[in-house]
Amino acid sequence: MTTVEMVDPQGLALMEIANPKMTRDDVALTYAFMLRQGETDRVAEVNQAILERWSMAALKYIKTEAWKRAEGR
Repeated sequence: MTTVEMVDPQGLALMEIANPKMTRDDVALTYAFMLRQGETDRVAEVNQAILERWSMAALKYIKTEAWKRAEGR
């Protein structure tokens, strides 16, 4: 089994959130990498950026989708 790691998924998530062309699903995939890699030191910053761009409902959606992907569902 091959393991793929992303360099600075939190920084990438922030860039994706700032890009109007990126969707909640795009961010959810990157958020899943954050979870799988245990990179959560800036998760509050990422969550705040999601709230500022979208809403609480979007944050919940992104987290739910990210966990599904992180757990391989």
